[in-house]
Amino acid sequence: MTDIEKNNIPEQPVDAPVESQMPEAVAEPAKRLTKEEILNRLKEIENDVESASRVEIDGLKQAFYKIHVSEAEEAKQQFIANGGAEADFLPTPDPLEEEFKQLMSAIKEKRNQSNAELEKQKEMNLQVKLSIIEELKDLIESPEDPNKNYAEFKRLQQQWNEVTLIPQGKANELWKSYQLNVEKFYDLLKLNNEFREYDFKKNQAIKLHLCEAAERLTEEEDVVSAFHQLQKLHQEFRETGPVAKELREEIWQRFKNASTIVNRRHQKHFEQLKEQERQNLDQKTVICEIVEGTDYSELKSFVDWDNKTKEIIALQNKWKTIGFAPQKQNTKIFERFRKACDEFFQKKAEFFKQTKDEMAQNLEKKRSLIERAEALKDSTDWKAATDEFVKLQKQWKEIGPVARKYSDAIWKKFIGACDHFFEQKGKATSSQRSTEQVNLDKKKGIIAQLKELHEQAEDSDAAQKVRDLMKEWNETGHVPFKEKDKIYKQYHELVDSAFKQFNMSAASRKFSNFKAAVKDIQEKGAQTIYKEREKLVRNYEALKSELITYQNNLGFLTASSKKGNSLLDELNKKVEKLQEDIKQSEEKIKELDKAIQEKGEE
Repeated sequence: MTDIEKNNIPEQPVDAPVESQMPEAVAEPAKRLTKEEILNRLKEIENDVESASRVEIDGLKQAFYKIHVSEAEEAKQQFIANGGAEADFLPTPDPLEEEFKQLMSAIKEKRNQSNAELEKQKEMNLQVKLSIIEELKDLIESPEDPNKNYAEFKRLQQQWNEVTLIPQGKANELWKSYQLNVEKFYDLLKLNNEFREYDFKKNQAIKLHLCEAAERLTEEEDVVSAFHQLQKLHQEFRETGPVAKELREEIWQRFKNASTIVNRRHQKHFEQLKEQERQNLDQKTVICEIVEGTDYSELKSFVDWDNKTKEIIALQNKWKTIGFAPQKQNTKIFERFRKACDEFFQKKAEFFKQTKDEMAQNLEKKRSLIERAEALKDSTDWKAATDEFVKLQKQWKEIGPVARKYSDAIWKKFIGACDHFFEQKGKATSSQRSTEQVNLDKKKGIIAQLKELHEQAEDSDAAQKVRDLMKEWNETGHVPFKEKDKIYKQYHELVDSAFKQFNMSAASRKFSNFKAAVKDIQEKGAQTIYKEREKLVRNYEALKSELITYQNNLGFLTASSKKGNSLLDELNKKVEKLQEDIKQSEEKIKELDKAIQEKGEE
């Protein structure tokens, strides 16, 4: 290869990105367009398909369907959030999508035609350039003086430069062949240096201009545009003939240095884009993991599902603010996210469907409670009705939710019946509270008398007075609930002290305490009294059975020895104790029977 050939074939641009890197960057502006703006741009492209790149068209297509899918997803989520089942969702037809498809189809057809014509033209141009090379070879081999053939040589050069597009795969080999024959012809021009100097100067001016243009591109803000402009400069540099030998390396190096800067800025721009895309992929991956990590076992109520739905929608909105992921992963990560979201909303729809029947059953149960509450709201059996209302309220809480459109209405009916009863009860029992206050004053008087007896230690009738005061206490009715425990404690402390002070029997004290306890049992209702009586009866029967056993054992013993006398005495004491306990049980049972009778008369 000659020196001229070496110095006039520009090298491949330094660090130039491959073609596959270009679409995402070029398509970036399309992300900011609306669907209407995308359609308007496609109409412009349809009228001039040759001027639009495949990259731009692909970017517009991707942007349109991103908006379209996003709108459809939002509509589906809103449908599900309103209680609809995902399987029942039908997207509303989008008239803009049909127009979009028609435009894309028309553009594709025109581009196919244009591409076919372009390839045909490239093949024709290839044949033209091959014929130019053959004519150059003829000039070189011609016996005529090369200086005489110079005009023909310049004509062939001009014709070569006018023919531009050829098949890409043939370009480099074709150029080398042409450049080689050009240099051979120049080598033949030994006798006429005037033509060579003229060409060298003209080529030098062109190449210096190209160097200046390349250097200006190093300051261009749009690095992508600068890169594409540089490719055109390289093409022009290659098509320009040689310069004087002593200037070739200097001019080429200047042009190459500027090209290197432009190419590196372009490469850095794509590296930044790729890094941003990798970060976008990381963010989208995290969002996918959050949705996929939903613990459905914790979503047990409508509130739980509603709260989680808000979280998912917030993540979807966040997703929209994140740019593209790397092209190879972009579709995959979106499909992963959509699959996770679809699974969530499918499970939500299943939950709503499963609970729909349960809510209907709950509605019937609550309506039944309302009927019972309304039937009971005018009752004057305050104790029994209060117990029943407490049960109804407890059952209401235990029943699950009903459909939102019924919940407020049935709750108002139920609580209205409850409020009506308790208002009537409050009015009716106001006099009862007055009676309880009178009873409180009486019991405070009894406590005062017990304190006085405690100070009269030598009173011979003190024990009987204590019994009389205990009887009076037991015959006095209820006191206000908040005072009951306090005054009862004071009373028992004084009674216990009196029993010790006046040597009153423990049995009398226990029975007195039992009678006081019966008053508390009565407040809890007849059912509690019956349970207490059953317990006493079982204990009574057990004592009788135990007494019979000891009495039978006494029949087998003799008093012939000390040991026998000791055991006999012990058994006799146990028999006496059992007989006393049986008598107390009988008295307690009678006291409870009396309480049951009084409860029935209320």
